[in-house]
Amino acid sequence: VQLQAYGGGLVQAGGSLRLSCAASGSAFSSYAMSWYRQAPGNQREFCATITSDGHPFYKDSVKGRFTISRDNAKNTVYLEMNSLKPEDTARYYCAAIEGVTYTWGQGTQVTVSS
Repeated sequence: VQLQAYGGGLVQAGGSLRLSCAASGSAFSSYAMSWYRQAPGNQREFCATITSDGHPFYKDSVKGRFTISRDNAKNTVYLEMNSLKPEDTARYYCAAIEGVTYTWGQGTQVTVSS
């Protein structure tokens, strides 16, 4: 699978962005899909995941602000981000998960100004 993430940008604190991650191939619906983020000098951290049957899970600090969803007909996973904070600034990566194997996209930059 190949992943292409897009939708990042510069937004003011309190604003919203929607990230998208388009996947190639026919097995998309069988993957769990996740969003991770990495700020400069920090390790990559988990944000949200959605199982192959559509159950979402979130990092505590984004719960209630971020919503992960998927459209299997479009081979796309989304991350709707609301009430953005400067500490959400990072490069956001999507990942396709099959068993213990992660396939990463190239990431998209989100910058939240105060």
